Amino acid sequence: METIFFYLVALVAVVSGFLVVRCQSPVNSALALVNTFFCLAIFYVMLYAPFMAAIQIMVYAGAIMVLILFVIMLLNLGTEAHKRYTHGVVWATISSLLVLLITIFVIKRGRVTGAEGNISDYLIMTEGHTELIGKTLYTQFLLPFEIASILLLVAIVGAVVLAKKDV
Repeated sequence: METIFFYLVALVAVVSGFLVVRCQSPVNSALALVNTFFCLAIFYVMLYAPFMAAIQIMVYAGAIMVLILFVIMLLNLGTEAHKRYTHGVVWATISSLLVLLITIFVIKRGRVTGAEGNISDYLIMTEGHTELIGKTLYTQFLLPFEIASILLLVAIVGAVVLAKKDV
């Protein structure tokens, strides 16, 4: 039953990803992207990573999509989305095939390093995913975390300043 559910969710994720690219309206593309994010959250749940699933929904499907919809509505992209560029489709197809060939090459020629970290399955089951991620994030990666938050704040302020027409 899990296999059938996996293939069903995978089919929905692929169709949603295709709709992100093919929808005429940017808002419809954004909604299809939200659906793809929800499918990825389901995959995380199936991999016994509920914290990652919750973060996937809150951060990507919530905050990032609100930001994307804000930018779409701010820039009024609805009128320019109807223009078609056929040369873009050709270059996108060529680029996609090139990325596919490189991925196949790397998978065929690559090998597993065999490196192991200091976090075992027993440690994850006793302490939990969330506590381990929190300890690591706020001890070893505190500076990159704060730098990323400052960069996001500067980007939001910059978007508001650029969007402001007249006071």
